[in-house]
Amino acid sequence: MQHLLPRQAWEWLQARRAADAEPLFVDVRMEVESLYVGRPPGVVQVPWYEYPELKPDAQRFVQQVEREAGSKERPLLLICRSGKRTLEAGAALEAAGFSEVAHVLHGFEGDLDAHFHRSTRNGWRFDGLPWEQM
Repeated sequence: MQHLLPRQAWEWLQARRAADAEPLFVDVRMEVESLYVGRPPGVVQVPWYEYPELKPDAQRFVQQVEREAGSKERPLLLICRSGKRTLEAGAALEAAGFSEVAHVLHGFEGDLDAHFHRSTRNGWRFDGLPWEQM
């Protein structure tokens, strides 16, 4: 799995698109997180786990990503809140045979600061990359 800082991930997406290797950008957060906190435009929502269980179902997740991707050869970029869920999700995808998996280090919101706030130290939003909020 490739570990990309947010700006590197943005460049990775652009390079793949320019090479006609349209990647699938997957947000593995719960849908409510994505809708209310924000998300990069064009992501596909496939949660690693969902409320109320809050436990991953790797088989379900892999099947949903495979349906969205159409092929295990399609490049995948994963994002979550802080870059931790994507590690487990990416490992499950690689174990299932996906050939090119990358994830966004620090995720969408980034690491906590000394005041337990996110988006103040690092992450997709902190780096000023495109995002939208419902």
